[in-house]
Amino acid sequence: MNKRMFWMLVITGLVFGGVFGFKWFGNKMMNQFFDNMPVPPASVSSAEARSESWMSSLAGVGTVIASNGTEVTTEAGGIVAALHFESGAKVKKGDLLVTLSAGTEQADLLRLQAQATLAKSELGRLERLYKLEAISKSELDRAETDYSAARAATESQRAKLAQKVIRAPFSGQLGIRKVNVGEYLNPGTPIVTLQALDPVYVDFTLPEQDLAQVATGQTVTVSVDAHGDRRFTGKVSAVEPLIDSQTRNFKVRATFANADAALRPGLFARASVALADSRDVVVIPRTAVSYNPYGNSVYVIQKAEAPAGQAGADAAGGAKAENSAAKAEDGTGEQLVVRRRFVKTGEARGDLVVITEGLKAGEQVATSGLLKLQNDSPVIINNTVQPSASATPTPAES
Repeated sequence: MNKRMFWMLVITGLVFGGVFGFKWFGNKMMNQFFDNMPVPPASVSSAEARSESWMSSLAGVGTVIASNGTEVTTEAGGIVAALHFESGAKVKKGDLLVTLSAGTEQADLLRLQAQATLAKSELGRLERLYKLEAISKSELDRAETDYSAARAATESQRAKLAQKVIRAPFSGQLGIRKVNVGEYLNPGTPIVTLQALDPVYVDFTLPEQDLAQVATGQTVTVSVDAHGDRRFTGKVSAVEPLIDSQTRNFKVRATFANADAALRPGLFARASVALADSRDVVVIPRTAVSYNPYGNSVYVIQKAEAPAGQAGADAAGGAKAENSAAKAEDGTGEQLVVRRRFVKTGEARGDLVVITEGLKAGEQVATSGLLKLQNDSPVIINNTVQPSASATPTPAES
C-alpha cells in the first residue's frame, strides 16, 4: 500500500511538473518572440533644418488701448427722462445720449432770468438819474453790481441745466447701456462706455537693455489671440522716458489703423519691433518640435548603423528576411531611424521656429507622427502630403 501511494505521488508530481514546465517554456518562448519581433517602420514627413537671414526684432507683450476711451457719466443727479442711443451704436461728438428730468432747474432759470431783466432795467434808470446828478455814484455802482450778480446767477443756472443733457464727448462706439428710463442717477453714475476705435494704441513693455534700440517711427507687428495668425502693422508713436524701478522695463506705445475695428481695447497683444540689422538663424517647422515641461526636443532622421557582424552575415546570405523587412528605407535602399535630441528654441515667426542650440543646418527632422516615435524607431519618409512652412503664412482662399 505504501509503495502504491509512493508511485502515485511520483506520477502526479511528474504530470503537474510537466504541465507547469510546459507553461513556463511557452511563456519564455513567447516573450522572446515579442522581444525580438521586428518593429514596423513608422511613416513620417520630414523637413530639413535650413539657415535663413531674419531681420532682428524686439518682442514684448502689452494691451490694446483706445485712442479715446471713457465711461460716460453724469455731473448732476436726476431721474432719466429719455435715452437717445442703442447699445453698441456708433456716435459722433456732441450726439445726444441721455436727458435727465429738469423741471425744477428750468423754473429756477426762468426766475433768475426775470431777476436779471429787472436788475438791468433798474440799472438803466439809475444811469439816467446819475447823469442828471440826482443820485450818488455809490448807488449806481450798487445797481451795476446787482445786475452783474443776476447775470452770473442766470449763467450758473443755465450751466446746471445743461448738465441734465448728456452728450457724446467724442466720436466712437458705445458699449452696453447700464441705466434705464425712470432710474435715478447720482452724480458720477456710469451710463455707458464709449471707445474711439480708429486708430488704436498698443502699449507694451521692453527690458531696459533694449532702450537704445527703440525710436519713434519704427515698424511694430502685433498679434492677438482673438484673430489667430493675423498680423497688424503699426508704428512706434511714443517711448516712455521713465524706467519702472520695480521691473526695470520701459513702456512703448504704437499706433495702429483699425478701420475694421478688429483690435478692441483690453485685448492681450504680442508685439514685435523690427530693427534695421539682420542675423543668420537655423529654422525648422513648428510641428517638428515636441514641447515638454522638462525641455523641447526634435526627432532627427539618420541612417541606421548596421549591427556588429551583420555585414558578414548578409554577405553569407544568413540574414533573416523579417529583420530586413523591419528596416525602413528612404527610397534609395538606405535604412533610416530617428533619434530624439533636446534643443533650445528661440523666436517663432509664422510656421517656423528658431533653433538656437542642438541642431545644425542640413539635418533632417520628422515633422509629423511624433507621438508614435521613440529612440531608434525605424521610419519611412512620406512627403507626398506636407503643409507649407513659412515665416509669413497667409490663409488659404476658399
